[in-house]
Amino acid sequence: MGSFSIWHWLIVLVIVALVFGTKKIGNMGSDLGKAVKGFKDGVKGDEEKAAQAAKEKSAIDVPAKEKSGN
Repeated sequence: MGSFSIWHWLIVLVIVALVFGTKKIGNMGSDLGKAVKGFKDGVKGDEEKAAQAAKEKSAIDVPAKEKSGN
């Protein structure tokens, strides 16, 4: 019950390629890459929004009074 050798993995790879076809496997890989990129962009966007919210919280916005001329 040891680990699989390289020959076992090559046979599994050939069977998977025969069942699904190389084009479909390539499409699944590119879809997975797009999903990971979208996830990273989403996390990055959330971090930027949190930083912007923290920046806005620290600033106090007070309307200026107009000086009346006597």
